[in-house]
Amino acid sequence: MSRIGKQPIPIKSGVTIAQGANRLVTVKGPNGELSLTLRPEIDLKIEADQAVVSPNGSGSAQEASAYFGMTRALINNMVVGVTDGFQKTLEIIGVGWNAKAQGQKIILNIGFCHPVEIDMPKGVTCESPKPTVIVIKGADNQAVGQVAAIIRKVRPPEPYKGKGIRYEGEYVRRKAGKSFGS
Repeated sequence: MSRIGKQPIPIKSGVTIAQGANRLVTVKGPNGELSLTLRPEIDLKIEADQAVVSPNGSGSAQEASAYFGMTRALINNMVVGVTDGFQKTLEIIGVGWNAKAQGQKIILNIGFCHPVEIDMPKGVTCESPKPTVIVIKGADNQAVGQVAAIIRKVRPPEPYKGKGIRYEGEYVRRKAGKSFGS
């Protein structure tokens, strides 16, 4: 059994969790609404101030234990997302490289002959407080991480000069350049 899966999910005030038809769990809060379809091996019991995830005995025990902790973590992330939200910060390292947020789009000038435009999916917002910093916010943890990964993949950090787009606080191992010997 998963240690994470055994923990109850605290439900904050202003958040409602409902389980509907076809095992669809919906979490509503001040930052929006998220939904998840439960696996057939997992049950969700909703009480007044907490929700408890448990395996129901159908299917194989191995699959139930595999999805038990993951389901609890996904529902907990949904509760945190609709109350506080998630955020990823990216840094741009490179002379003359910058980013500009325009509505639901971010425009990157990062050393290519053309600016790179990336559209934000529904529920995810981006802002650029400084020209070399990109902040991605949203209620869905997976969507925020996916957008950050897509932006980083446009120009990942390279190991010789360290130029590129990286997560805030990410360490890039540097390599030595060419050395001329006689």
